[in-house]
Amino acid sequence: MGCKSNQFEGQIMAEKLIQAGYEGMSKIENADFYILNSCSVTHKSDNEAFYYLRHAHSLGIKTILTGCIAQIEKNKLLKEDFIDYVFGNEDKFKIAELLEEDNHYAVKDLMSETEFCSVTLHDSVKTRISLKIQDGCDNRCAYCIIPFGRGKSRSADEKFIIDEINKYAKQEYKEVILTGIHIGLWGKEHNKNILYLLEKIENYTDIHRYRLGSLNPHEITPELLNFLEKSEKFCPHFHLSLQSACNSTLKRMNRHYTVEYYLDQIEDIVSRFKNPFLGSDIIAGFVGETEDEFSITVENLKKSKLSQIHVFPYSIRKGTAAEKMDGHLPDKIKEERASVIKKISAEKYQKFLNDNIGTAQEVLIEKHLSKGGKYKGVTRNYINVLLDEGEFNSLKNVVLTHDMLLENAAFFAK
Repeated sequence: MGCKSNQFEGQIMAEKLIQAGYEGMSKIENADFYILNSCSVTHKSDNEAFYYLRHAHSLGIKTILTGCIAQIEKNKLLKEDFIDYVFGNEDKFKIAELLEEDNHYAVKDLMSETEFCSVTLHDSVKTRISLKIQDGCDNRCAYCIIPFGRGKSRSADEKFIIDEINKYAKQEYKEVILTGIHIGLWGKEHNKNILYLLEKIENYTDIHRYRLGSLNPHEITPELLNFLEKSEKFCPHFHLSLQSACNSTLKRMNRHYTVEYYLDQIEDIVSRFKNPFLGSDIIAGFVGETEDEFSITVENLKKSKLSQIHVFPYSIRKGTAAEKMDGHLPDKIKEERASVIKKISAEKYQKFLNDNIGTAQEVLIEKHLSKGGKYKGVTRNYINVLLDEGEFNSLKNVVLTHDMLLENAAFFAK
């Protein structure tokens, strides 16, 4: 469940278990163990995790809960009759050993952890591969519990990163996605920064292209943009962790930037790159958000040049500053406000697709679809396209047509 780091870690967990002699099951009914790598970013994700675990338990399968819920709630979870094992975020990579020892509980204290846990994925059938370069978060945003699930920011060693990327390049991967809980903090503990790392990747790796995970607005500096603008490997795909488009709401969230700052920043990005993808996160209905504040957010989002907005209703997280704030809104209002922003996002994404019609794009072909015989690929600026011909794991230069994008919209609609 959850973020790209969790998806990456899930692949590593599966790989390690297979290496230890376990076999993955396509049908849950045939499994001995059900492992859920959980996300705790919202209350809804907690409930969803418990639903899946209860279902597996009802089938007589031993359940293993790991991920952020396991890390945050710790030994309380063993009191639940539908959870048999609880393993923390770094203990998740030792599941085979823990099962052999019949250890039902292993959760390391990540708040005192200072070393990055270097884990690597050895095999994948995909053409793009993720690499986790950072873990943890030092911010204390009012709504967020994740620092308690991931610990303090810890960076992967630059040599490890360069070696891993070159290993992937030799295995003929064409693209690497740099992931983490807060990759903009990479190198902080060593007085380095993400720009320093990207310069190393540009100069000392053979990967054809790389893509960045989410960044906070103040981490996208003019120096970073100057470098990325000239890069031959960077995919012009930005994901900005914005959270609100109203200054008073941002202040309550403990986010240290203004709407004016990041709107100017978006304009700068658009002026430097040809049709960049600009994604964002927005929380609808944060504590105390008035109608006027929401209207300000709506107007600012409409006038922004964002390509797509990932929106979710505010969710109370126990142990956060926002939990104790006055002015929590009814779920109905939060859902209604989220729906308004989703509509804005849909309109912006359609405009983004339209703006790319007729442009020349490099497409990385990821799979041959059995249905319809089309080839599915992704452009540097993060557009999924369907092509009539191609070859798996190849790069193909195309001019995007209306038909490609119409089929894309129909096939990839969620």
